[in-house]
Amino acid sequence: MESELPMLDIKTTNNIDSSANSSAVENADVNTDTKAISEEAIVKENNTGVGVYDENQIQVLEGLEAVRKRPGMYIGTTSIRGLHHLAYEIIDNSIDEALAGVCDHIIVTLHDDGSISVKDNGRGVPAAIHHKVGKPTLEVVFTMLHAGGKFGGEGYKIAGGLHGVGASVVNALSLWMEVDNRQGGGIYTIRFERGVVTRPFARVGDTTPDDHGLYVRFMPDPEIFEETKFDRDTLLSRIREQTFLNAGLRITLRDERKSEEDTPWEKSLCYEGGIKSFVEYLNKIKHAEPIHPDVIYMCDKKESSDLSAEVAMQYNDSYNEMIITFANNMNTIEGGTHETGFKSAITKVFNDYARKIGALKGDDKNLMGEDVREGLCAIVSVKLKDAQFESQTKAKLGNSEVRSFVENFVTRKLTDFLEENPSTAKIILEKALAAARAREAARHARELTRRKSALEGSTLPGKLADCCERHRDLTEIFLVEGDSAGGSAKMARDSIFQAILPLRGKVLNVERSRLDKIYSNPSITPIIQALGCGIGEEFDMSRLRYGKIIIMADADVDGSHIRVLLLTFFFRHMRRLIEEGHVYFAKPPLYKIRRGKQVRYAFTDEERDRIIAELGGTAEVDRNKGLGEMNPDELWETTMNPATRTIVRVEIEDAIACDEIFSVLMGDKVEPRREFIESNAKYVDDDMLDI
Repeated sequence: MESELPMLDIKTTNNIDSSANSSAVENADVNTDTKAISEEAIVKENNTGVGVYDENQIQVLEGLEAVRKRPGMYIGTTSIRGLHHLAYEIIDNSIDEALAGVCDHIIVTLHDDGSISVKDNGRGVPAAIHHKVGKPTLEVVFTMLHAGGKFGGEGYKIAGGLHGVGASVVNALSLWMEVDNRQGGGIYTIRFERGVVTRPFARVGDTTPDDHGLYVRFMPDPEIFEETKFDRDTLLSRIREQTFLNAGLRITLRDERKSEEDTPWEKSLCYEGGIKSFVEYLNKIKHAEPIHPDVIYMCDKKESSDLSAEVAMQYNDSYNEMIITFANNMNTIEGGTHETGFKSAITKVFNDYARKIGALKGDDKNLMGEDVREGLCAIVSVKLKDAQFESQTKAKLGNSEVRSFVENFVTRKLTDFLEENPSTAKIILEKALAAARAREAARHARELTRRKSALEGSTLPGKLADCCERHRDLTEIFLVEGDSAGGSAKMARDSIFQAILPLRGKVLNVERSRLDKIYSNPSITPIIQALGCGIGEEFDMSRLRYGKIIIMADADVDGSHIRVLLLTFFFRHMRRLIEEGHVYFAKPPLYKIRRGKQVRYAFTDEERDRIIAELGGTAEVDRNKGLGEMNPDELWETTMNPATRTIVRVEIEDAIACDEIFSVLMGDKVEPRREFIESNAKYVDDDMLDI
């Protein structure tokens, strides 16, 4: 059921495998799998005069040409995610004005022509001519990389934008951009097309001293982006996040695009409670019940310091942790030094407190980090002058001094809280101790599994049909629904690089299970053994045995359920596999279409109808009943052959939204799940009802 994937907010992208053979799979995409090229081949190529590398091959790109030539280097991707990154950059620049204390309202508008605008009531951009460049400062900011007010000086003490790169990159990747700058009593404008000035900087009027700020409107370039339509919900999620992080800041999102709604849509957000309200909101959307009444809030903000931090945390009745970290308002989805410092601090504090009150005695083992974090919902936000990120898109904070700062302040503040609130401390500690007991039970179950496997002569699951290749990046494993489909897949595969693991019985819903149940479950344990990288605290990406993990299930309701159950497992216990692009879906065809000796396959109803028309309007059409019903040759040609198949990579677009949906769909509470199903029933394909 294809509609389930967007609902989960786990985005999928086609991994194109190779040109489709018209007699085999129509419109199958082409795979860009990495191919090894030997030095000998390169030398041979050069000796034949082909591919010569000399000074003439060195390109010098002027101005913003480099951005348009390699946009992925600056915004990560040209997919829908990269499109929204443009909006985030302009919004973040306005938020930097709020961080400087000179802006309290930002208006983001989706216009009917497909463009987007961001307006703030900050200081605006200095209107004078830049003395070093000899151009208007407004033009410099939007056309020159590494030009901005965030490299030093007193303009911005704290900043979250791309430090002078953001605005110019957005300009370079836009079909057009218009800027209205109100600063120092004047109104100044400028217009660009694909990064080039087409209406020069000019003062077009006067305004009052109280009327100040920047207005930026741009149209994404369809030559650059796969999709140029902004998603309102995606933007709203980001805006809500920013208003939580900046207590008192109001951000209004307007949608003026033509739709079924009679009037333009608008939502204005402002949270005076800041990240405390953020934690309360997250527990609410997860339908998780807090086990103690108040959010624990800690902060260390010194006016004289260039580094500050705040933490809000509350435990709930779930088994899953949710720690979201930010640096200068940027969501550091891969964590970093601030997250490490926070985790170290809470583990130490709870162990010290447990020993102080006698909950842990003598030779008792200390609580582990995963015990202390079970059911924890926490926000960690740091602000610093010279943030060092490990990528252009700010996925991970690298400042070493932040770890000790966060660790020390959380240790001090949390210790005081537990001493002053013994009843809350007791509730949290009891949950952590229960988690520790479950972890020990899981360890025993894991050891029993390992000993059993060793006695049987292999540490790999018995039903695994392994491949010969040992280089991880060249291998793939298919997790196949059932023994029948598994048998067909084993006969169809290329055993050099493809491994097959048939799934045993019903896959465990890990959303409702602790580790002890996971390790003793016959459907999950073989997956853990086959992948080899462990789960939870034992997870080690370097031990992963396969480059691609491909979930291959029937194209029906049961197959969709299995995919969601496996995604829940990977998201909760092996999230890095998704984050680093290792998890895929196979896409078996829905229809086999025959006319005479011609055989074609279709993956959608639209494709079926098109092929029938191409074949003259009459053809024999069979709907595939399941993978087990396909013979090995068909399964190989349509679903497993890298030259003709289409596989879909799973990506996390919004971790908060994913967490919410998994909690709703797979959690214990029935009512939220019923509401979700009723509100999204319209997305179900009518053909699914006939299965």
